[in-house]
Amino acid sequence: MANTTSKKILNIAVIAGDGIGKEVTPEAQAALVKAAGDEVEFKFTDYDLGAERYLRDGTLLTDEDLASIGEKDAILLGAVGDPRVKSGILERGLLIKLRFAFDQAINLRPSKLYPGVKSPLADPGEIDFAVVREGTEGLYSGMGGYIRRGTDQAVATETSMNTAFGVERAVRYAFDLARKRGGKKHVTMVNKTNVLVYAGGLWLDIMDKVAAEYPDVTWDYLHADACTIFLVTNPSRFDVIVTDNLFGDILTDEAGAVVGGIGYSASANINVTNEHPSMFEPIHGSAPDIAGKGIANPSAAILSAAMLLRHFGYDAAAGRIESAVEADAKENSSRKRSTHEVGTDILARL
Repeated sequence: MANTTSKKILNIAVIAGDGIGKEVTPEAQAALVKAAGDEVEFKFTDYDLGAERYLRDGTLLTDEDLASIGEKDAILLGAVGDPRVKSGILERGLLIKLRFAFDQAINLRPSKLYPGVKSPLADPGEIDFAVVREGTEGLYSGMGGYIRRGTDQAVATETSMNTAFGVERAVRYAFDLARKRGGKKHVTMVNKTNVLVYAGGLWLDIMDKVAAEYPDVTWDYLHADACTIFLVTNPSRFDVIVTDNLFGDILTDEAGAVVGGIGYSASANINVTNEHPSMFEPIHGSAPDIAGKGIANPSAAILSAAMLLRHFGYDAAAGRIESAVEADAKENSSRKRSTHEVGTDILARL
């Protein structure tokens, strides 16, 4: 009898990008393939996007690129950044453009202190929380302007745009996540409602509205500055944090630091309707100081691959990657290894 079982095919756009992105991304691809086994066949398409292309021909992300990437199921991103390119060009013209073009409304960043990984905190306790950052609004929406540039009368404005629709997407995602994670089942909203009274007021109104639908999930509020303090004095208090684009950007980097560095910090930029591809990436940058040396830790990129698998419902395969990374960190985090050696060691545990 013929075998009628066929693998699910996932078409993945791969943007290795710049610096160490080119070194860690292949390790993430290898983990995807091995962890999924017979369940999924991955078809990878590489895209030459990043600083090198920009320096070569002045292009960042064309309409043709967007159309092609938009046909894929997901995006695996390495890192973007180069000191030869003025700050903001790659971020606005590539990263943020991808997030906005594909309506990646949720930026999800788990933060977990793995056994064997040293936190800079003297007594970190158990750290295992996630930050849900709204991804398409706030101060990153691009609303504003810069006039009379280069004169003594220069005026620059940057407008924070918040909609009930956008805020509710983020808040509802956070409550759903807190419920799924089990444990504390607690959401902490972070803002600056004492000074950002309009945007903050909208966030609080939406929190009240959504919380009423989740009687099993508790919630509280923290000012952003208070949250930065608790992240280093009592990070164990957190389960799910939900916040806007700017505060989320800052808090997730601090969260990465308290769990021993961004070498273990993965992220997902999620299109909640699945109408467009979601994007999965480590939160670290291109690290030009060590690029080309083959010493970058690929664990965050590999954990991003696990998030990709979980996004498509392959929880067991994702769990295998997460367990392998955790076991490797516990045993080998203090050893000096090459990028490929770390990847190989993790794959050997799958």
